[in-house]
Amino acid sequence: MKRQFRINEQIRVREVLLIDADGRNLGVTPLDRALELARERGLDLVEVAPEANPVVCKIVDYGKYRYQLEKREKKQKRPSRLKEVKFTIQTGEHDFQTKLSRIREFLEAGDKVRVTIFFKGRQIIHMGKGQELLARVAEATQDIAKVDQYPTPKGRTLQMLLTPLSRKGGRNEEKDAQVRGQTV
Repeated sequence: MKRQFRINEQIRVREVLLIDADGRNLGVTPLDRALELARERGLDLVEVAPEANPVVCKIVDYGKYRYQLEKREKKQKRPSRLKEVKFTIQTGEHDFQTKLSRIREFLEAGDKVRVTIFFKGRQIIHMGKGQELLARVAEATQDIAKVDQYPTPKGRTLQMLLTPLSRKGGRNEEKDAQVRGQTV
Protein backbone atom coordinates (compact mmCIF):
# COMPACT_ATOMS: atom_id res chain seq x y z
CA MET A 1 0.00 0.00 0.00
CA LYS A 2 1.78 3.10 -1.24
CA ARG A 3 0.89 6.25 0.62
CA GLN A 4 0.57 9.44 -1.41
CA PHE A 5 1.68 12.68 0.20
CA ARG A 6 0.63 16.16 -0.82
CA ILE A 7 3.64 18.37 -1.33
CA ASN A 8 4.17 22.10 -1.80
CA GLU A 9 1.29 23.63 -3.84
CA GLN A 10 -0.82 20.45 -3.57
CA ILE A 11 -1.53 21.29 0.09
CA ARG A 12 -4.93 23.02 0.31
CA VAL A 13 -5.29 24.46 3.81
CA ARG A 14 -4.71 27.95 5.18
CA GLU A 15 -2.66 27.12 8.26
CA VAL A 16 -0.36 24.22 9.07
CA LEU A 17 1.49 22.97 12.11
CA LEU A 18 5.04 23.25 10.82
CA ILE A 19 7.96 20.96 11.69
CA ASP A 20 11.37 21.91 10.30
CA ALA A 21 14.04 19.59 8.88
CA ASP A 22 15.63 19.15 12.33
CA GLY A 23 12.34 18.00 13.87
CA ARG A 24 11.65 21.21 15.77
CA ASN A 25 8.05 22.35 16.07
CA LEU A 26 7.71 25.83 14.55
CA GLY A 27 4.05 26.15 15.57
CA VAL A 28 0.98 27.02 13.54
CA THR A 29 2.06 28.90 10.42
CA PRO A 30 0.17 30.25 7.38
CA LEU A 31 0.65 27.98 4.37
CA ASP A 32 2.30 30.63 2.18
CA ARG A 33 4.90 31.37 4.91
CA ALA A 34 5.59 27.63 5.32
CA LEU A 35 6.10 27.25 1.55
CA GLU A 36 8.42 30.27 1.58
CA LEU A 37 10.52 28.74 4.42
CA ALA A 38 10.78 25.44 2.54
CA ARG A 39 11.89 27.17 -0.69
CA GLU A 40 14.50 29.24 1.19
CA ARG A 41 16.07 26.02 2.45
CA GLY A 42 15.82 24.29 -0.93
CA LEU A 43 13.47 21.62 0.47
CA ASP A 44 9.85 20.55 0.08
CA LEU A 45 6.83 21.10 2.30
CA VAL A 46 5.27 17.66 2.86
CA GLU A 47 1.87 17.04 4.45
CA VAL A 48 2.58 14.22 6.94
CA ALA A 49 -0.67 14.18 8.96
CA PRO A 50 -3.61 15.37 6.83
CA GLU A 51 -6.21 14.18 9.36
CA ALA A 52 -4.81 16.32 12.19
CA ASN A 53 -6.21 19.72 13.08
CA PRO A 54 -4.30 21.79 12.06
CA VAL A 55 -2.69 19.71 9.31
CA VAL A 56 0.90 18.74 10.17
CA CYS A 57 3.51 19.56 7.53
CA LYS A 58 7.23 18.94 7.55
CA ILE A 59 10.04 20.69 5.71
CA VAL A 60 12.11 17.87 4.17
CA ASP A 61 13.68 16.63 0.95
CA TYR A 62 10.67 14.73 -0.42
CA GLY A 63 12.65 12.05 -2.28
CA LYS A 64 14.78 11.29 0.75
CA TYR A 65 11.71 11.27 3.03
CA ARG A 66 9.85 8.76 0.81
CA TYR A 67 12.94 6.55 0.58
CA GLN A 68 13.29 6.45 4.38
CA LEU A 69 9.60 5.60 4.82
CA GLU A 70 9.76 2.79 2.24
CA LYS A 71 12.90 1.42 3.87
CA ARG A 72 11.21 1.42 7.29
CA GLU A 73 8.10 -0.33 5.88
CA LYS A 74 10.20 -3.03 4.19
CA LYS A 75 12.04 -3.69 7.41
CA GLN A 76 8.77 -4.03 9.32
CA LYS A 77 7.27 -6.36 6.69
CA ARG A 78 10.31 -8.65 6.59
CA PRO A 79 8.99 -12.18 7.10
CA SER A 80 10.29 -14.26 9.95
CA ARG A 81 12.36 -17.13 8.61
CA LEU A 82 12.92 -20.50 10.22
CA LYS A 83 16.53 -21.43 11.00
CA GLU A 84 17.67 -24.81 12.28
CA VAL A 85 20.54 -25.62 14.62
CA LYS A 86 21.49 -29.28 15.13
CA PHE A 87 23.06 -30.94 18.17
CA THR A 88 23.88 -34.50 19.23
CA ILE A 89 23.93 -35.66 22.83
CA GLN A 90 27.73 -35.82 22.56
CA THR A 91 28.09 -32.15 21.59
CA GLY A 92 31.04 -30.69 23.54
CA GLU A 93 30.83 -27.58 25.70
CA HIS A 94 32.67 -25.33 23.21
CA ASP A 95 30.48 -26.48 20.32
CA PHE A 96 27.43 -25.96 22.52
CA GLN A 97 28.47 -22.36 23.27
CA THR A 98 29.22 -21.69 19.58
CA LYS A 99 25.85 -23.02 18.46
CA LEU A 100 24.14 -21.15 21.28
CA SER A 101 25.67 -17.88 20.05
CA ARG A 102 24.35 -18.61 16.53
CA ILE A 103 20.89 -19.29 17.98
CA ARG A 104 21.03 -15.94 19.79
CA GLU A 105 22.06 -14.16 16.55
CA PHE A 106 19.13 -15.70 14.66
CA LEU A 107 16.66 -14.76 17.42
CA GLU A 108 17.96 -11.20 17.64
CA ALA A 109 17.51 -10.89 13.87
CA GLY A 110 13.85 -11.86 14.35
CA ASP A 111 14.07 -15.41 12.98
CA LYS A 112 12.47 -18.48 14.53
CA VAL A 113 14.89 -21.25 15.44
CA ARG A 114 14.26 -25.00 15.43
CA VAL A 115 16.72 -26.74 17.76
CA THR A 116 17.16 -30.40 16.79
CA ILE A 117 18.96 -33.16 18.68
CA PHE A 118 19.99 -36.14 16.53
CA PHE A 119 20.32 -39.56 18.10
CA LYS A 120 22.74 -41.89 16.31
CA GLY A 121 22.52 -45.66 16.70
CA ARG A 122 21.81 -46.71 20.28
CA GLN A 123 21.89 -43.12 21.58
CA ILE A 124 18.09 -43.11 21.25
CA ILE A 125 17.87 -44.79 24.66
CA HIS A 126 19.36 -41.59 26.20
CA MET A 127 16.37 -39.37 25.39
CA GLY A 128 16.76 -37.75 28.84
CA LYS A 129 20.16 -36.29 27.89
CA GLY A 130 18.56 -34.71 24.83
CA GLN A 131 15.79 -33.22 26.99
CA GLU A 132 18.46 -31.77 29.33
CA LEU A 133 20.35 -30.25 26.39
CA LEU A 134 17.19 -28.58 25.06
CA ALA A 135 16.37 -27.33 28.56
CA ARG A 136 19.84 -25.71 28.72
CA VAL A 137 19.23 -23.99 25.37
CA ALA A 138 15.79 -22.76 26.47
CA GLU A 139 17.20 -21.43 29.75
CA ALA A 140 20.14 -19.69 28.02
CA THR A 141 17.82 -17.90 25.57
CA GLN A 142 14.88 -17.10 27.85
CA ASP A 143 15.76 -13.39 27.87
CA ILE A 144 15.29 -13.05 24.08
CA ALA A 145 13.04 -15.99 23.14
CA LYS A 146 10.14 -18.10 24.26
CA VAL A 147 9.64 -21.79 23.64
CA ASP A 148 6.96 -21.97 20.96
CA GLN A 149 6.97 -25.76 20.64
CA TYR A 150 8.23 -27.78 23.57
CA PRO A 151 10.60 -30.71 22.92
CA THR A 152 8.86 -33.35 20.85
CA PRO A 153 10.37 -36.63 19.63
CA LYS A 154 10.17 -37.18 15.86
CA GLY A 155 11.80 -40.39 14.70
CA ARG A 156 15.47 -40.30 15.72
CA THR A 157 15.31 -36.61 16.63
CA LEU A 158 14.07 -34.39 19.42
CA GLN A 159 12.93 -30.92 18.30
CA MET A 160 12.07 -27.63 19.99
CA LEU A 161 10.98 -24.37 18.37
CA LEU A 162 12.09 -20.98 19.74
CA THR A 163 10.37 -17.73 18.80
CA PRO A 164 11.91 -14.29 19.42
CA LEU A 165 10.20 -12.08 21.97
CA SER A 166 8.69 -8.99 20.38
CA ARG A 167 10.71 -5.90 21.14
CA LYS A 168 8.72 -2.71 21.19
CA GLY A 169 10.96 0.19 20.35
CA GLY A 170 14.28 -1.63 20.37
CA ARG A 171 16.93 1.00 21.09
CA ASN A 172 14.29 3.44 22.33
CA GLU A 173 13.69 1.23 25.39
CA GLU A 174 17.08 2.31 26.74
CA LYS A 175 16.20 5.98 26.24
CA ASP A 176 12.79 5.45 27.88
CA ALA A 177 14.46 3.83 30.88
CA GLN A 178 16.84 6.78 31.20
CA VAL A 179 13.99 9.27 30.99
CA ARG A 180 11.98 7.34 33.60
CA GLY A 181 15.04 7.26 35.85
CA GLN A 182 15.48 11.03 35.60
CA THR A 183 11.83 11.91 36.23
CA VAL A 184 11.25 9.55 39.15
